[in-house]
Amino acid sequence: MDLIDRWASLDEISDYLGVTKDTVRNWIKKTDISAHKVGRLWKFKFSEVDEWVKSGKSAL
Repeated sequence: MDLIDRWASLDEISDYLGVTKDTVRNWIKKTDISAHKVGRLWKFKFSEVDEWVKSGKSAL
């Protein structure tokens, strides 16, 4: 399975982007980062997060 098609956890995305988990949680609340709630856990697609970063919306 290709890395960009795999579901990632909050921990993995925060490590991938080099930010804290609290920063990612704030982005979920305040921006349109592509995050999906599965039960009590947030899940992300690397490809969707990459597109979100490229759009410049992570700079808020």
